[in-house]
Amino acid sequence: MSISIPVTPVTGDAELPAQVEVVVIGGGIVGTMTALTLAERGIPVALCEKGVIGGEQSGRNWGWVRQIGRDMAELPLAIASREMWRGMNARIGAETGYRETGIAYAFHSEAEGAPWIKWRETARAHGFDTRQLSAREAAAAFPGMNPAKPLAGAILCDGDGRAEPWLATPAMAEAARRAGARVLTNCAVRTVETSAGRVSGVVTERGRIGCSQVVLAGGAWSRLFAGNLGIDFPQLQVLGTAARVTGVEGLGETAFGARKIAFRRRLDGDYTIALRSANLTPILPDNFLLMREYLPSLLGSWRDLSLRFGMSFFEDLRRPRHWTGDRVTAFETCRTLDPAPHLPNIRKAMAQLAEAFTPFASAKLVTAWAGVMDVTPDSVAVVSPIATVPGFFIASGCSGHGFGVGPALGEMAAGLVKGGRPAGGPEAVSIRRLRPALA
Repeated sequence: MSISIPVTPVTGDAELPAQVEVVVIGGGIVGTMTALTLAERGIPVALCEKGVIGGEQSGRNWGWVRQIGRDMAELPLAIASREMWRGMNARIGAETGYRETGIAYAFHSEAEGAPWIKWRETARAHGFDTRQLSAREAAAAFPGMNPAKPLAGAILCDGDGRAEPWLATPAMAEAARRAGARVLTNCAVRTVETSAGRVSGVVTERGRIGCSQVVLAGGAWSRLFAGNLGIDFPQLQVLGTAARVTGVEGLGETAFGARKIAFRRRLDGDYTIALRSANLTPILPDNFLLMREYLPSLLGSWRDLSLRFGMSFFEDLRRPRHWTGDRVTAFETCRTLDPAPHLPNIRKAMAQLAEAFTPFASAKLVTAWAGVMDVTPDSVAVVSPIATVPGFFIASGCSGHGFGVGPALGEMAAGLVKGGRPAGGPEAVSIRRLRPALA
């Protein structure tokens, strides 16, 4: 099956293992890093992906690896991940595209910059500092800026960077296999088996794998899968669109974000661009079930969201919420979420970039794509054991931040599986804050 992104192919293992210690469900960056970390520690682990490694949001994001702008609950994870990204190419013996280029958030007025300056002050109180640029310094940092559209300033994190989504996760999966993990593609996990109340195995479309622990890192599919186990995991879907443009020269390496636009240079010399804060939210049955929990965030960001009602509502309504391991599941009928990009947003982004930066006037669209983000009510991930199913863990709800913080989330999940208490503030991403009864 072809998909709209050029993710590096990973050929899955032909043989299904009869027994491992841990099964990780989901071959995005969080699941892959969990499997890699466990395999490096000598733990028998199988990584099961229903489609292709990195085929969904982990291969479709902007490629930013940022600490700037993070929720304070997530900042320690972002800092830890940045350190891991720095050594990732050497660790896995492959190119991820990671480069420490800096990321800046720019503003055109004091009012527009006030939230960023406030964030900087709060981050400094937590021991993390960034640079505040004056209008002149911001103009110097971004050559080619239209003098008729001057910036009032910017916040810059020199230690932030970028990597290539379609390279990184597949390379991590291959490294996990070399470390001893079993990597199974086009192999959907249907159900989790329990014995005496604890996890004892999983049933995949290819057969059973015995195990004592399961990590669900299913991204946008996690709520559906968890629901079959009686776990009400609060998570909704948000669609984002990005594009690759060519013919842009003279902008430097620093990634740039402003109120409406974002861009970053790619390893191939082109640019990935997006219309910032312009996501689509498909209206699904879960939107009504979880409305009360999401209402505060919706009220705070309603200008940035476009609600969309369509056939997906009725398709989701007809989808079974409970099933057994002997039947074909939604994870097999839809191998990869590959939504169509919202081209009006790309056209707006290109027009606004050309207005703000002279070099973008010659930009030519190469390709566009979209991805489905898994968003929690507070837009912070969950990495946590689930008390109602001993041996079962969730590592999901990354809310569009998973690529950058994926290495730390994977290491945290691996640490929790082994009964440790890893660094990085595990309580900040515990299920307890959203579902106390599951903690």
